[in-house]
Amino acid sequence: MRHFVIVGILVLVTAVLTYVGLDVAGVATQMNPIEASAQSIPIDWLWNWEIMAICFLFALIIVPMAYSMLVFRRKQGDTTDAEHIEGNTTLEITWTVIPLFAVLALAYMGAYSLGETRRIDPNAMIIKVKGQQFVWTFEYPDTGIISTELHLPVDQQVLLKMESADVIHSFWVPEFRVKQDVVPGRVTEYRITPILVGSYKVRCAELCGASHAYMESPVIVDTRADYNSWIAEQVAIVAASQTPEGLGKLLTVKNGCIGCHSVDGTKMTGPTWFGLFGTKVDLADGSTVTADDAYVTESILDPKAKLVTGFAPVMPPFKLTDIEIANIIAYLKTLK
Repeated sequence: MRHFVIVGILVLVTAVLTYVGLDVAGVATQMNPIEASAQSIPIDWLWNWEIMAICFLFALIIVPMAYSMLVFRRKQGDTTDAEHIEGNTTLEITWTVIPLFAVLALAYMGAYSLGETRRIDPNAMIIKVKGQQFVWTFEYPDTGIISTELHLPVDQQVLLKMESADVIHSFWVPEFRVKQDVVPGRVTEYRITPILVGSYKVRCAELCGASHAYMESPVIVDTRADYNSWIAEQVAIVAASQTPEGLGKLLTVKNGCIGCHSVDGTKMTGPTWFGLFGTKVDLADGSTVTADDAYVTESILDPKAKLVTGFAPVMPPFKLTDIEIANIIAYLKTLK
C-alpha cells in the first residue's frame, strides 16, 4: 500500500509540473493567438482541459514505470524467479471503468464546446464569401458592396455563406479558431461573433494551387459606428462607380481576377494588367500580339488560345456578356 501512495503522490506532482512547464513554454494556454471571437472561448477551454488530461496520462505512464525500475529492480546476485501472477480482476475492472467514465466526460465536454461554437443567433448578419484561386471576395447583400476586405461589427454574430469557384479552399482566421472548408458546388456556412476590435487575416488552410500561400485577405473587426461608416462609404463608392470602367473594376473583384493579375505591376500567377492595354505581348509560341480589344476578349473567353510567355495555362474560361467584357476593357485602359 505504501508504494501505491508514493506513486500516486508522484503522479500528481509530475502531472502538475508538466502542465506548468508546458504553460511556461507557451504550449498549454499561450500557444494560440488571442481570443477574438465568442467561439474561441469554449474551444480554448476544451483545449486547456485536454492538455491537463495529457499531462496526467503522461505522468500516469512514466512515473510507475520509472518507480518500478528503481524500486523493484533485480538486486545484484538475485537469480530467483519473479512472482507468478495469473491476473487481478479488481484491477482489470478498475482500469476499464475509470477510463470509460473519463471518455464519457471528455465526450460531454466536446459536445458542449461544439454546441457553444455552433450556437445560432436568429439575428445574425449574412455575408457571402467566394473563394477562388487565389483570392477571397466578400459580398454584402442589399448594399451592392463587393470587397476583398472582410469588415465585421464587434459583438454581432455573422453568418458567412461560402462558395468556391474552382477547387476546395478552407476559410481560417486563427484568432477566431473556427475553420471551415469552402467546396465547389456547395454552400458551406461559418458562424462567428467577433468580440475584439482589431485587424486580422483570413488564410486558406487547404492546399489549393501554386499561389496558395498568398491567398489571404484582411479581416477588420470594427465598432458598430465604424462599421456603419465603412458601409456608407462603400455604398457611396458603388454609386459613383456606375461608369464602364467602374463597373469593370467591380467585375474583376467579383470574379476573382485580382487573385492572379495585379494592377500595379506586381508579379503574380498571371500577367499584370498595369500598362498592358495597347502594348506588345510575347506569346509562348514565339510570336507577339497587341493587347487590344480583340486580344483581351479572346483571353477572357478562351484563355488558352494565346499563352503568354512565362505563365502556366491555369486560367479558366469566363462566361461574360459583351457589355461586361467591354466594361473590363474600359477598366484595363485606365491602368497606366
